[in-house]
Amino acid sequence: PELNEERRKDLVKDIKKMAEEAKVAVRGARRDGLDEVKAKQKNSEITEDELKLAEDEIQKITDKYIDEIDNVTEQKEKEIMSI
Repeated sequence: PELNEERRKDLVKDIKKMAEEAKVAVRGARRDGLDEVKAKQKNSEITEDELKLAEDEIQKITDKYIDEIDNVTEQKEKEIMSI
C-alpha cells in the first residue's frame, strides 16, 4: 500500500534521528583520534607542527563524512516525501 503523508513524516523523523546518531559516532571517532594524537605529542613522539597537521587532517575527514551524512539524509528525505 502507498504511504500516507503522516507515515512519510514519521519515516523522515526516523531518518534524521539515524543521521544524528551517525554524526555523533563520527564526532566520537574524531575525539578518539585527537586524544591519540595528543598523547603521542605528550610522549614526544611527534612535534607540535605534526600535531597541528594531524588535527587539521582529522577535522577535514570529519567534515567530509558529516557532509556525506547530510547529503544522503537530504536525498532520502526527498525520495520518501515524493513517493
